[in-house]
Amino acid sequence: MPTSVTVAVVGAPDVAKELGKKGTSSDLTLFNAVHDEHAITLVEPTQFPEKFPPLVQALAMADQALLIVRELARPVAEAIAILDLETVPTTIVLDPTVGEADLGRILKGTRLEGAPRTAFDLPQLRGLLERWAAPTVEGTVEVGIDHAFPVKGVGAVALGVVRRGTLRAHDRLRLYPTPKEVEVRSIQVHDVDRKEAGCGERVGVSLKGADADELARGQVLAPPGTLQEGTSVVGGPLERCRYYRGDAGPGASLHLALGLQVVPARLEAAGPEGVTVVADRPVAWRAGTFGYLLDLSVPAGPRIVGRFSPKG
Repeated sequence: MPTSVTVAVVGAPDVAKELGKKGTSSDLTLFNAVHDEHAITLVEPTQFPEKFPPLVQALAMADQALLIVRELARPVAEAIAILDLETVPTTIVLDPTVGEADLGRILKGTRLEGAPRTAFDLPQLRGLLERWAAPTVEGTVEVGIDHAFPVKGVGAVALGVVRRGTLRAHDRLRLYPTPKEVEVRSIQVHDVDRKEAGCGERVGVSLKGADADELARGQVLAPPGTLQEGTSVVGGPLERCRYYRGDAGPGASLHLALGLQVVPARLEAAGPEGVTVVADRPVAWRAGTFGYLLDLSVPAGPRIVGRFSPKG
């Protein structure tokens, strides 16, 4: 039975390329490896740390994360700050030049304090990746789009991972958060035509009902009526990042990250009773997930303010 896993490789560049073959590349670069019937997709936030959203989006795509610690520099510190608030299982890959005691002091009190650790050894990492698989999430289908492009004679093609349920050819789905409905013309998984794709598989989907320039990262393919949507997102309370040094409060101009969506937003309210965030354009989300507030203009320290759970 085919299995798949998507792994975010963060903290240091040029490691993912040693573990897979380069595929789609933008501010996120994807690398692929297939062993027998096990497909591995590695996501590298290529433009991080210059840009913060690619790190957030790489983690949103992932079933597992590898935190590569080759030196105790800003990329590692900022990755630790967001991983402390994230739920993605994380393994720390430690270079022999970095002391265990130094890393331990940085991780003390965080979610990563007890995270699995392994030495920086490529054969060992390949073996680890081959043992990981995406969890099966039952329910209505959900595919988060990370890239899209036109194909001559085919039309609009969206790339993404099936995060929930099973995607089938000829499904009619909403292109959230837009009002458009589209039909799945065809599905490919690692360049192989398929009639359906299961949870965790990375797909290329030919869509009828939308042009390629109408597709964007962050959009979600899901049946009509299954996701929440709008510009006002209410939830909370806000769980602040322990390392954030800014002073974001009510009225602050921030960015809201929901899945792969990262949009400008205003923090209307943040207190013990909860959070109200108003985005500058519609967003979509599923109740029970997390939203993240980003401060991309903070002069020092990590650019993650905190997280909250939007209401359904």
